[in-house]
Amino acid sequence: MGGIAALAQAQGYRVSGSDANVYPPMSTQLESLGIELTEGYTAAHLNPPPDQVVIGNAGIKRGNPELEAVLDQGFDYLSGAEWLARHVLRERWVLAVSGTHGKTTTASLLAWMLEYAGLKPGFLIGGVPGNFGVSARLGEGPFFVIEADEYDTSYFDRRSKFAHYRPRTLILNNLEHDHADIFADLAAIKRQFHQLVRAVPGNGLIIANAADGNVADTLAQGCWTPAEPFLGDAGGWQATDAAPDGSAFDVRFNGEKLARVEWQLIGAHNVANGLAAIAAARHAGVPVETAAAALGEFAGIKRRLEVRGEVRGVTVYDDFAHHPTAIATTLAGLRQRVGAARILAVVEPASATMRAGVHRDALGPALAAADRVWCYRSATLKWDPAEALAGRADVIDSINELVAAVAAEAQTGDHVLVMSNSGFGGFHDKLLSALRLPPR
Repeated sequence: MGGIAALAQAQGYRVSGSDANVYPPMSTQLESLGIELTEGYTAAHLNPPPDQVVIGNAGIKRGNPELEAVLDQGFDYLSGAEWLARHVLRERWVLAVSGTHGKTTTASLLAWMLEYAGLKPGFLIGGVPGNFGVSARLGEGPFFVIEADEYDTSYFDRRSKFAHYRPRTLILNNLEHDHADIFADLAAIKRQFHQLVRAVPGNGLIIANAADGNVADTLAQGCWTPAEPFLGDAGGWQATDAAPDGSAFDVRFNGEKLARVEWQLIGAHNVANGLAAIAAARHAGVPVETAAAALGEFAGIKRRLEVRGEVRGVTVYDDFAHHPTAIATTLAGLRQRVGAARILAVVEPASATMRAGVHRDALGPALAAADRVWCYRSATLKWDPAEALAGRADVIDSINELVAAVAAEAQTGDHVLVMSNSGFGGFHDKLLSALRLPPR
């Protein structure tokens, strides 16, 4: 929604908004753009009366006082995804990045490739790419890159947000059961993704992960668009001769080597993200050699294995991982990078699916690559991590106590990986501050 606010402002609208518990990087982005953000919800925020109200899906439901005022006073309203479709995506070449994991990274890589090639794309991404410093912009050319989220659109539109986007280029990165508050099971997710597949025109392109059986199942329901596979055993897009940590790989298409990538990102998951982005950029006219060169100058993304600081030889990372698969792949990539150095993992099960306990049995095995693990037990958890992670993690109820425990354990040469999709009560800054204190 912060990105949508930035796009609306760029179109000349006067924009303000209401939200609760906003944290960086979005809060700082809105502040830098001069967009007025008011904490909390009240009918008073609708004075003077707005010409249009754009309603997000995060916690906005019947009973919200500001929403009730919108309905009672008859204001014109629509969802964020519908606003995008009407005011931004219409008449654009939409390149949509979908999947359970890797959307933000892959969309950021793709936008940067188009920018590097001089195409000046617009984009809306759920993170802040370092090469741009913002999560959204209108762009100047026909191309618009969007992170195609499967979460529902709003309280009054239960379709996935990507149902509004109508892409010409679509990446299907991977599929797993997630968002258990929205989708009863994996089959329900596949049905929504197939609706997205149905929207891609016959002269478009679908870039599909051939190593993911759930993606294959979705396409098997019917596909009317040419598809190029990546990560398959033969044909399509492949990454070969990769460095152990994923920091370099060859790009091949139908067996022919087209380029070599050497970049700052690590992990097999990011190799897959980079390969998919290269394929999508090629569909938009970017030569593979140019796309590979762009990856070499990619500056990373906030909250995606972002180094938040180093104190006394202890490196602290911030990562958005909020699903066992993402946690395991992030840890695996970091392990390849740091070798035998200790990894101290701190996890907050903060997403709706994690809080509900859907993945409780998978969380412990996903953390196996870490040398020490702490889990924050918030009051909103509907399961007991002390039971589920018995023998695998220290479970602590207080953020301040958690900071103290990790700071006391950390030694020179350690890598502290903090994984959460919330603001985590400012844990990262509190830990860095604690590490700066003289040892007791």
